[in-house]
Amino acid sequence: MPQFTPPVRDTRFVLDHVVGLQNHANVEGFAAATPDVVDAVLEEGGRFVAEVLFPLNLSGDQEGCTRNADGSVTTPAGFKEAYAKFVESGWGTLSAPEAFGGQGMPHVVSTAFQEYMISANMAFAMYPGLAHGAIAALLVKGSPEQQAKYLPNMISGAWGGTMNLTEPQCGTDLGLIKTKAEPQADGSYAITGTKIFISAGEHDLTENIIHLVLAKTPGAPDSSKGISLFVVPKILVNEDGSLGARNGVSCGSIEHKMGIHANSTCVMNYDGATGWLVGKEMKGLAAMFIMMNAARLGVGLQGLAVGETAYQNAVHYAQDRRQGRALTGPAEPGEKADTLFVHPDVRRMLMDAKAWTEGLRALCLWGALQVDLEHAAADEGERQLAADLIGLLTPVIKGVGTDKGYEIATNAQQVYGGHGYIAEWGMEQYVRDARIAMIYEGTNGVQAMDLVGRKLAQNGGRAVQAFFKLVGDEIAAAKGNDAVAEFAGRLEKALGDLQGATMWFMANGMQNPNNVGAGAYSYMHLLGIVATGLMWLRMATAAAALKAAGEGDAVFLDAKLVTARYFAERVMPDTGALRRKIEGGADAIMALPPEMFMAA
Repeated sequence: MPQFTPPVRDTRFVLDHVVGLQNHANVEGFAAATPDVVDAVLEEGGRFVAEVLFPLNLSGDQEGCTRNADGSVTTPAGFKEAYAKFVESGWGTLSAPEAFGGQGMPHVVSTAFQEYMISANMAFAMYPGLAHGAIAALLVKGSPEQQAKYLPNMISGAWGGTMNLTEPQCGTDLGLIKTKAEPQADGSYAITGTKIFISAGEHDLTENIIHLVLAKTPGAPDSSKGISLFVVPKILVNEDGSLGARNGVSCGSIEHKMGIHANSTCVMNYDGATGWLVGKEMKGLAAMFIMMNAARLGVGLQGLAVGETAYQNAVHYAQDRRQGRALTGPAEPGEKADTLFVHPDVRRMLMDAKAWTEGLRALCLWGALQVDLEHAAADEGERQLAADLIGLLTPVIKGVGTDKGYEIATNAQQVYGGHGYIAEWGMEQYVRDARIAMIYEGTNGVQAMDLVGRKLAQNGGRAVQAFFKLVGDEIAAAKGNDAVAEFAGRLEKALGDLQGATMWFMANGMQNPNNVGAGAYSYMHLLGIVATGLMWLRMATAAAALKAAGEGDAVFLDAKLVTARYFAERVMPDTGALRRKIEGGADAIMALPPEMFMAA
């Protein structure tokens, strides 16, 4: 059976030495995030997910969700009770505004808890996770009346929330949506259409579900410029806040999926459902991106979180399983065979997983800090820098985070050999669950195109230039530190590859846009290696300093330094190959006629 231990010590190390939580006490919400409070969140939150949510992960996957004859959906056994405990304990309110019943903690602290929750039970975590995206949009674009009406119950967890974007004929290209919104005399709209792939679209965990739905009003342009956003509750809410009549929205079916079986992914039918405009008419795209950016960072976290659990189980298996002998001779002559840990190729897979999970944890938490600073830093320049950095890195966190999470899960399965392919060991579930994260909220190819097609050129390249300066400055400082000078030198070379690839795009993208499209995916991963390398430089610098001062757990610090060395020697050299792929251009990719792809 699988097992999971929340990585509290590693999280604490990152918050202290990469995020620098203690350095931001002047930012709104951070003063309350004292070391004692944060430790309590990590320890108690970790205990909650390990004891309440993790035991339901395997059984929930096996049972799945059930759509009943009346269109309602029943979640797997134990989910409703676990969700009630989640709400009662207030875990969903950590970073929500105090004005609507939240605890007002920094987003970075709630992100740490969310990682643990996803690791313990990804399908369960999606129920409150989708509500957070809807909450984010209403906080920015909702009217004061809408915020007062919906947010307190959504934040408390009494009500759920969803994002309804995709339709059968359109996914990424939302300009193709057909859902209609007809204005009514009372100021509401009648929403009619079908949405697909709606995570947590219908379930029995909450008494109401607040859907945010993209639709087009009469006469709106037949493109993305004609999109508006509407709030459509499953059950209408009376003026006094009580629940009224059932709205004209229902679950037509549950999608039959490869993974995340315990989350109800629904086809949603809107039959003249009553909804209200959120923000301005035909300005739904801006509101949508608020939801999407929040969701994309959350999906990147899913890649890390599922990879972490798969990695932990592979380590335990490698410690216990005996097969063969070490290449240098028997490691344990008294035993008939050595453990899997003696084999370099097994260690390769485990070290890849360790280097990427710890690096991505730092990147995700540092990214969450940028979200906090973007909204709450006292200095306008600091807010702008944070917005630029997280805007640039959101597609990287989503795309690279989920690619690597899936790779870690499949390699963890590989460590098990044949047992990894057998359901009772639990590893194949992690592979199945991790796979969706590469697809939804914008496929990773779409993330790559968002990065190179939009983010690089925005504001004259201000964000990427700020990133180059940040990394370059930290490299320059580290080169004077003997403990990390070699790592800094390798990161400098990787940064040079990134800068060179960026210049190549500038020189070759205008004359042939396919050059940008052909190199986008490689560029996303190149930037991901450099960004994660920056996190490892910070972790290695801190570990070396603590060790020199005789502080901290020496074994833990030594492991950090060795893993940083592994990342430098075995991961960062990939930037050279990625740059050469980018500079190969688009000719070979675009040359073959479509009919030749099936040539016998």
